[in-house]
Amino acid sequence: MRRGAGLVVLAAVVGLVASACGNGVIDKSTDGVPPAEATGTLRVLLPSFPTSTRGREAFDKVVEDFHKAYPKMKVEPDFATYNNLNEKMSTSIAAGIPYDVMVTGVGWIQPFASKRIFADLGDYGVTPELIRDKSTPGLVEPATYDGKIYAYPLIADARAVALRKSAFREAGLDPEKPPTSLAEIKVAAEKLTKRDAEGTITRSGFDLASASGFRQSYITFLASTGTPVYVNGEPNFDNQKGLETLEWVKSMINNVQPYGQENAAKQPLVFTGEAAMGIVGGAVDCSDKGIGQKNCDDLKFFRFNSGKEIEYLGGDLASIGSRSRHKDAAWSFIEAMTKPTTLDAMAKLNKKIPAYKDAVNSPQAQSNPLSKFVAEGLPYAVNENSPPANWLEMRGNFDIQLTQAVLGQKDPAKVLANLAGQSR
Repeated sequence: MRRGAGLVVLAAVVGLVASACGNGVIDKSTDGVPPAEATGTLRVLLPSFPTSTRGREAFDKVVEDFHKAYPKMKVEPDFATYNNLNEKMSTSIAAGIPYDVMVTGVGWIQPFASKRIFADLGDYGVTPELIRDKSTPGLVEPATYDGKIYAYPLIADARAVALRKSAFREAGLDPEKPPTSLAEIKVAAEKLTKRDAEGTITRSGFDLASASGFRQSYITFLASTGTPVYVNGEPNFDNQKGLETLEWVKSMINNVQPYGQENAAKQPLVFTGEAAMGIVGGAVDCSDKGIGQKNCDDLKFFRFNSGKEIEYLGGDLASIGSRSRHKDAAWSFIEAMTKPTTLDAMAKLNKKIPAYKDAVNSPQAQSNPLSKFVAEGLPYAVNENSPPANWLEMRGNFDIQLTQAVLGQKDPAKVLANLAGQSR
């Protein structure tokens, strides 16, 4: 669920938005034109289809479905990644050639909607009730800004916790009764940590999955105490719970896991046995091409619960550009992307869960035990909740400053106070 850097050039181009239209080569509007007669080019920016043969085939199927309604319109895709997505969006605005459809992630909607870059999907009948009824309820809040819906969920990206049964038994712990609270996890992780004669950790007791930063894991741990990181756009972590959670993270690093630990494949350390417990993504390949059935059989999955059972949830969400001259066609394209068969293909390609109502019975959920577990846990979804408009800038600040606190370079209380101030 890594979402790249902050608003790279957005601040510089916001002033250009009002004058952008007309500066680039833009089609005549097709809104209000009968779909069968509409012509022009629909520009689509999305990170949801990998640059592989299977990815292109899945995207071509969406275009084929779209052409059933809009046979004369061309589709111009831009297959971005989350690392360059923001830059592409901002550059297109500056160039005066906005995208018609943009797929972004959790935490992206509020910053761009606040700058009037996304269109209100209420014009197409999208309401919180519709998403709760047809899609993934846990993604309603991330799709909302100022009481309006600006995105429709496509696929859900969930996180769980895993343990190695064999490591638990070896340490005299019961794998069928996993620790779920932060306090319990620390006690178990210390028992599970292995060291050599020099005291170097040879097997981590818990993988915090923080090699690229502590932001996402911190938000997850804090949410398990029943404390959302933001409430109505206001920081909710500069408090006792927030400080206790950060101190807990600090107590784990270089105690049960070396700082920055990751393997060459950048897969969860618990899958390889390099950690006895740890945060994992939303899928595991139990075939011989993956980690193998023997490894899978040694895994048990559970969720954090320090007062509230939670499952961290990200995902891909589709929006219409507010400057689009083909909004009706853009919505038709989003409808084509939300067909169950298309969502199934996207979920498989991205190792995520389709964001439709019966996701627990989807082909992806049934394909492996981890996807099934996280699909069952969608009702426990948490994330940034309702971040401020500057969240894409704040993400990087969180990773940098939380790391400084965890490594003892800065006072944790002062770090949280500083981050809270920057969020306002």
